[in-house]
Amino acid sequence: MAHKSKRMKEIEKLFDPLKSYKLEEAVAILKKCPPVKFDQSVGIALKVGVDVKKSDQQVRGTVSLPNGTGKTLTLVVIAKGDKAKEALDAGADYVGADELLEKIKGGWTDFSALVATPDMMRELGKLGKVLGPRGLMPTPKAGTVTTDVAKAVKELKAGKIEFKVDKMGIVNNAVGKLSFIEKNLVENIHALLNSLSRMKPASSKGAFFRSLYLTSTMGPGLKIDLQSIQSVNTEE
Repeated sequence: MAHKSKRMKEIEKLFDPLKSYKLEEAVAILKKCPPVKFDQSVGIALKVGVDVKKSDQQVRGTVSLPNGTGKTLTLVVIAKGDKAKEALDAGADYVGADELLEKIKGGWTDFSALVATPDMMRELGKLGKVLGPRGLMPTPKAGTVTTDVAKAVKELKAGKIEFKVDKMGIVNNAVGKLSFIEKNLVENIHALLNSLSRMKPASSKGAFFRSLYLTSTMGPGLKIDLQSIQSVNTEE
């Protein structure tokens, strides 16, 4: 039998693994867990009612979290000329074209997000093997391939995130930091869930939201009572 740490034993006293909690209750439990030496991320794992093998049941989109992500983003913009200046003025951390493409080609991926103008995608597309596995390849659907680079930079810095269903039919996303006040975490979660609810494919039958868990980096996974989330339309 594996030895349980003192911290884990304390955490187990705070919740019932067989119970489904209201969102506010779950956030409160995570915040009561014994602290660690860093500000933990809080995230959701949402099982949705789609057949991921069907192209018309892919779920992917973006949402601006009202209270931000709590993360310090390192943002790269691949652009030239006036667009490069616009990106710098908007707060991008690295801006350039050929020199940054070469750096990425050499394996540099020490950044959080990548924005590019459409004219740079021909060259950037050649770096799919470097960027793809890390989820850093920009796409028009996510708003990261755009001529309005200033808007994209500002939105990402303010807390815009991308969500998508994985091959298991689950959406995993961070929704803030454990240091956030409870109200702000709940607002962020509702914003994400509402955006996801609007993405239900027409061919998806029955309940769209099947199960929802809330967790923190070093905390337990708490099952959420979907019926308690009044602002989210979980069924047609």
